[in-house]
Amino acid sequence: MVNFRIGFGYDVHPLGEGRELWLGGVKLEFDKGCVGHSDADVLLHAICDALLGAANLRDIGFHFPNTDERYKGADSKLLLKEVVRLLKEKNYAIGNIDATLNLEAPKINPHIEKMQKIMAPILEIDEDNISVKATTNEKLGYVGRGEGVNAYAVALIYKK
Repeated sequence: MVNFRIGFGYDVHPLGEGRELWLGGVKLEFDKGCVGHSDADVLLHAICDALLGAANLRDIGFHFPNTDERYKGADSKLLLKEVVRLLKEKNYAIGNIDATLNLEAPKINPHIEKMQKIMAPILEIDEDNISVKATTNEKLGYVGRGEGVNAYAVALIYKK
């Protein structure tokens, strides 16, 4: 019997001036970036949490606390790589990822293929098994005012 497990991840970061905008491992040209202890890649953080949750390995804050100077300015692709290593230690493989970014701007659709190409080798799955979507908040709330970005992710993992 195959042991399938599903995890859900969510992350949010404020947007601020003078920061680079990293989403899905891709640096986007924009006048604001996500503010956080690491590079604040909200999409990769949500995916990390979905994977960790599916494997019952706590959350991203437990493994990479924002009080630890080792992670100050950290590349979130490296955090994702470490999460994949933790899953492999428990004999889990990743089936697929489905993720949604929630922000008013910039447009994400032109960057999705590049995000998939960057994430696939880290996650050790085909690009076709990584779904990235984006939506706006229809100008409502802090996302609608361009003050922050949310990301949601679901991950399917299974025992090898």
